[in-house]
Amino acid sequence: MLVKAYAAAVQGIDATIVTIEVNSSRGIKFFLVGLPDSAVKESHERIMSALLVNGYRFPSRQIIVNMAPADIRKEGSAYDLPLAIGILASAGEVAEEKLSKYLIMGELSLDGSLQPIKGALPIAISARAQGFEGFILPKQNAREAAVVNNLNVYGVENIKEVIEFFNNERELQPTIVNTREEFYQHQENFPYDFEDVKGQESVKRALEVAAAGGHNLIMIGAPGSGKSMMAKRLPSILPPLSLGESLETTKIHSVAGKLSKNDSLIAIRPFRSPHHTISQVAMVGGGSNPQPGEISLAHNGLLFLDELPEFNRSVLEVLRQPLEDRHISISRAKYSLDYPASFMLVASMNPCPCGYYNHPTKACVCNPGQVHRYLNRISGPLLDRIDIQIEIVPVPFEKMSEQAKSESSASIRERVIKARKIQEQRFANHPGIYCNAQMESQLLHQYAQPDEKGLALLRSAMSRLNLSARAYDRILKVSRTIADLEGSSSILPHHLAEAISYRNLDRENWGG
Repeated sequence: MLVKAYAAAVQGIDATIVTIEVNSSRGIKFFLVGLPDSAVKESHERIMSALLVNGYRFPSRQIIVNMAPADIRKEGSAYDLPLAIGILASAGEVAEEKLSKYLIMGELSLDGSLQPIKGALPIAISARAQGFEGFILPKQNAREAAVVNNLNVYGVENIKEVIEFFNNERELQPTIVNTREEFYQHQENFPYDFEDVKGQESVKRALEVAAAGGHNLIMIGAPGSGKSMMAKRLPSILPPLSLGESLETTKIHSVAGKLSKNDSLIAIRPFRSPHHTISQVAMVGGGSNPQPGEISLAHNGLLFLDELPEFNRSVLEVLRQPLEDRHISISRAKYSLDYPASFMLVASMNPCPCGYYNHPTKACVCNPGQVHRYLNRISGPLLDRIDIQIEIVPVPFEKMSEQAKSESSASIRERVIKARKIQEQRFANHPGIYCNAQMESQLLHQYAQPDEKGLALLRSAMSRLNLSARAYDRILKVSRTIADLEGSSSILPHHLAEAISYRNLDRENWGG
């Protein structure tokens, strides 16, 4: 008897429907074809044990299972449940009338209970697009998949529930999630606030400009000057995610298995802070079982690289292309994937090996050659892609001992959101561009052209600092953002002057 059940394979951040064809006939052998990996092949033993514990028997017949399309590699243990249901249906122990209406996924334990899967959200989106009535999956993933409307999502705990459902012996209750209510309810949940930061007004201003325009930023300062502390507070002043951005971000984290059972939609922008020992594959994604890397997990959010010179140089160099293109294409012998990677890069570093170069009170013990070598761990092309380079000096005792709170993140965020709305209107006719940091040369000539005084100032700075053409573009982008924060339609000389001041590492006295 030939029956068909339906599952899905995740490729990149999208899912492809997999048809599980099961044919049972006289005999005793078991065949599983359709490019399954080792975890899928091992499902036979898990299915046998799960059925036995729950009072069912694995059919004593010859069974041939084909997972179509056969040219896509099927990976992972999430096919256990659809394989088990298909095998039972082919033996007549499960009614096949409703099988074509439901997509099924789930990993089986030996006792028949279900373990969570990866990629529940993109699978649910694909199930709705293909016209399935419902999606049956482990209860731990039900809230994640239930954000997809017009699809009944059933979270189950045991294979017995699924068998009884298809045999019309049990009713399953769909999981209901009020997507919009939950999304807007959690948009203000920030663990850190700028009101706790004493002093550092110039750095806070630089962070506000970076948030308003989506600019990459690096902070250079002595140990303990507050670089990491302020980086952790940066998400609290970024504009809120839109529902579309939230869905795209949640898909990536779903594929990577980073969502907990209580998560539905990610409501605040991601903040990723990998350790400096990270590998290239972990940073950009890929691997034998392809997974999104840190740059994709930071999509629509922040990637914070603390102690930037300590990272392997080859790891830093792979960031250059994603910083420009805002996506990463991974091509290997067996697959080719494209992951989104539109993130703000925020980095911090000491100015020298001892950490006290240019310190106002402590003497640096490094010689000029050591400082040069330390700074040269970061390549010029990568630094060129960082719009804002700001120096941090330690906070004096008088500032630290002040009792009054600083300006809160909420008030800074209001100005950032106002500037972003100006940018949204500006780029309304330019799809794929949402902030000043994404402008290309053609848009710079259109929206970021300074007047004669500004050009003279910029010409002088370019000559004195020996800036590259890319640095020139970065200065114009940052000055456009500063003008937006002031509500100015044109770029004035003082906007350019502030933008030029954010090129600290281009100064002659650095490492001199």
